[in-house]
Amino acid sequence: MAGRTILIVDDEAPIRDMLRVALEMADYQCLEAEDAQKAHTLIIDEKPDLVLLDWMLPGTSGIELARRLKRDEVTAGIPIIMLTAKGEEDNKIQGLETGADDYITKPFSPRELVARLKAVLRRTEALTNNEPIAVEGLLLDPVSHRVTINDKPVDMGPTEYRLLEFFLTHQERVYTRGQLLDHVWGGNVYVEERTVDVHIRRLRKALSIDEHDRFVQTVRGTGYRFSTKVTERA
Repeated sequence: MAGRTILIVDDEAPIRDMLRVALEMADYQCLEAEDAQKAHTLIIDEKPDLVLLDWMLPGTSGIELARRLKRDEVTAGIPIIMLTAKGEEDNKIQGLETGADDYITKPFSPRELVARLKAVLRRTEALTNNEPIAVEGLLLDPVSHRVTINDKPVDMGPTEYRLLEFFLTHQERVYTRGQLLDHVWGGNVYVEERTVDVHIRRLRKALSIDEHDRFVQTVRGTGYRFSTKVTERA
């Protein structure tokens, strides 16, 4: 993954310098922008592999830029990691709802940043390159459309498969039912939100081999997430 180009968007030069040094030491190429307008120009012209985007920017905010990038087909596939001093849960959810792929709260260590960045790039590249995605014995092969758990075949319908593929490429993030409908069913398809619950139940049933259904977690008042970190479902 070395040699990838990362765009750092932050209005504070010392933070950009710190991030650039950490990333260059990990063999990444870096671009820098101090505001959303310059960042958008660089994204269109240079097509970076990932954007590190500060929440608070002068003029157009990082959140607004993230929304703009995710609405545009040309830039929608570029992964975004939000950087912010805001640690409250609702701000995290707001940041992720814009389509950001991860969220890091300042202060953070350069080592943590590089690890999180690598994880996001791995997930997005696996989907782009049709590489199998593996999580603790659960394996999804995009080429053959097969799912196995500890080498045992898993039987599931096409909607459950798409739901699982989406979860595997967007781990540790909470999604509302409406967001899952847009991402998995498509924005032009009319399906009631309660339909999501039905397919979540079917997906959990399919993943019940060796208790892998525990990864599909309900987040009360919000929606669902795929996580290997928390074993108890709310």
